[in-house]
Amino acid sequence: MTSDPFFLLIVLAVVVTALILALGLGNFARSGDKHGERSNKLMRYRLIAQFVAVVLIAIYVYTKF
Repeated sequence: MTSDPFFLLIVLAVVVTALILALGLGNFARSGDKHGERSNKLMRYRLIAQFVAVVLIAIYVYTKF
């Protein structure tokens, strides 16, 4: 399973999603309008990354089973 490049791509997508989430939450904890705008933008990026990760997982499951 770890030698499957598609599985490694899924792991990368999940890690990127988690990283964006952590950055957004950390930025949200700060105060100020500037940080709020950046946090909002990071959460939008997280939604996109999460969508990509879910689609990749669905494709993987569909093709393996």
